[in-house]
Amino acid sequence: MGQFISSTKSARRILPHKNEEDTTESCSDLGHPQTSLDSLPVLKKAKGHYWYPSKGPKILDACGGAGVACLGHGRRDIIKAVKKQMKAYTYTSYAHFQTAPVQELSDWLIKSTGGKMQKVYVMCSGSEAMEAALKLAVEYFRWKGEPERTNFIARHDSYHGCTLGSLSVSGHHTRRTPFSPLLSPTHFHHIPPCNTYRTAPSPSPSSSESESDPAAAFLAPKTTELDSLFARLGPHTVAAVVLEPVVGAALGCMPSPEGYLAAMKAVCERHGALLIFDEVMCGMGRTGAVHAWQAEVPSSLPGGGDGEGEGEGVVPDLQTVAKGFAGGYQPASALLVGGKVAGLMEREGRVFTHGHTYQNHPVVAAAALAVQRAVQREGLVGNVRVQGGLLGRLLRERLGGHPNVGDVRGRGLFWGVEFVRDRETKEPFEPGLRVAERVQRVAVREYRVLVYHGQGCAGGGRGDHIMIMPAYNISAKLVEEIVERVAGAVEEVFRRL
Repeated sequence: MGQFISSTKSARRILPHKNEEDTTESCSDLGHPQTSLDSLPVLKKAKGHYWYPSKGPKILDACGGAGVACLGHGRRDIIKAVKKQMKAYTYTSYAHFQTAPVQELSDWLIKSTGGKMQKVYVMCSGSEAMEAALKLAVEYFRWKGEPERTNFIARHDSYHGCTLGSLSVSGHHTRRTPFSPLLSPTHFHHIPPCNTYRTAPSPSPSSSESESDPAAAFLAPKTTELDSLFARLGPHTVAAVVLEPVVGAALGCMPSPEGYLAAMKAVCERHGALLIFDEVMCGMGRTGAVHAWQAEVPSSLPGGGDGEGEGEGVVPDLQTVAKGFAGGYQPASALLVGGKVAGLMEREGRVFTHGHTYQNHPVVAAAALAVQRAVQREGLVGNVRVQGGLLGRLLRERLGGHPNVGDVRGRGLFWGVEFVRDRETKEPFEPGLRVAERVQRVAVREYRVLVYHGQGCAGGGRGDHIMIMPAYNISAKLVEEIVERVAGAVEEVFRRL
């Protein structure tokens, strides 16, 4: 451990030891940060890439809260756009008026998908958007004369929201457990996660192709798992398959391997079901494309930058976005509706039986549109790819050899570090040790850097990880500083353990 202690001392020179300044206490029993409000530090202000508590030095923001603050804090141009809309009018019911901010934002979003998504509902949270997606999938099949399609398939170790519907479709053990009596086991079903760190390829002895192609060896059983569940439920009863293209808080920034999304869509199409992508955390530029499902963003699309754009990716039928959608300047989310569903609605004059008080809120739309235009204008999706590549490389160089770091993974500015008791066996720590929480607390108290911590990435509530998700306009210098501070915190925690 000598090399790590030395590295820790080096990282400590970046800033003073401030153990007494921060009394953060949190509980990871639900697999994500849960805190006693009385124990949290009082925030004085936030500016750029820093939080400023009322006591102690500033804290470098390496996670945007929960992957939200994609432009950093205190952007005057975004605040100006919000104030301008508020001076015109602050609220109107979506049922009474159309508004320019919502229309412009919808047009922007549709264009950003190359027209693959054709209808938009603006909401206020990722859970709301996911709830709406589930309801629209069911209603779509009622319009089609297939009312028996009321089953949903998602994955274990997944998280899609805190409302009863979105939590029912979630497969995260510890987040579901307290509310299991209220969750529907009848209509929500789960297959194993797509965890490339913990699921080794299992080639079939009878398949020379699988033996020579590790990707095929990995994808074949995943396709079989989904196909088998369709068969068990009855293909005619399944409304949709729900998944995150890059899994966020539940698995700690786990990307889908090449070919996986296409394989899942092929199964859905074979059985006539919809495919729903939850891009609440991984979407809107976070993983290096405006939408995570886009293989590469053509420069002609909003948000496109320096790439030529070689493919549209695997297009979902329904898609949800939030978090980086409005960068925290307003609580914003959206449900994007693909051509299959939107086309039927248009042809038959159907109206989605859904709505709530703050749907299509004009101030929310104005904030989201201002954020997305800033991301586009400043070429920040391209910066996500460049600085994300640097972040991943430095994290692997600095922590990849640590005896208690099992995996460093991610895409764009969306990186996770998983901690293990044993690198060879990948054995996770006991949940009671709250290793990821310890790292987060030491990072804030002693290294003045904020990361996002979670539990459950190894399944059944076990497995610790932290996530690094800085703003899209981060510089290479700050990326290097983030890695040094985070690595120092990791090394310090395991030195003490």
